[in-house]
Amino acid sequence: MTEREIDKRIAAIKGELAALGPLHPGSISRQYNVCGSPSCRCKADPAQRHGPYYQLSYAYQRKSTSTFVREPDLAEVQQQLRTYERLRALIDEWVALSIERARLRRVLRKQKSTAKIPRPKRLSLGTRRPSTHK
Repeated sequence: MTEREIDKRIAAIKGELAALGPLHPGSISRQYNVCGSPSCRCKADPAQRHGPYYQLSYAYQRKSTSTFVREPDLAEVQQQLRTYERLRALIDEWVALSIERARLRRVLRKQKSTAKIPRPKRLSLGTRRPSTHK
């Protein structure tokens, strides 16, 4: 990619980032539980556990958190998780493009600094033209 193409893609990424909606880090897991009642169906063989319950787990500012998500809210939370993943992918692409752009600039700078400046050729004494002045 050229520097111009990189700049164009970075501008597009910035536009996509601005258009992102609500987001949330983490992942959803489906949980099945066993209760404390000795005669409950969850103790039967085979067990018919209670659930599913949906648990959202994430880490934010170095703190791990987990919370249950009600089934009516599940689709919304899953969309927020997908949006967060899109955010991370866009940021990773932006960083990679910025690294490539910096590398290209270094290469171009190096090429400019090491480029040989053509020197005028010297005329040898045997090829001098005779003077036309009298």
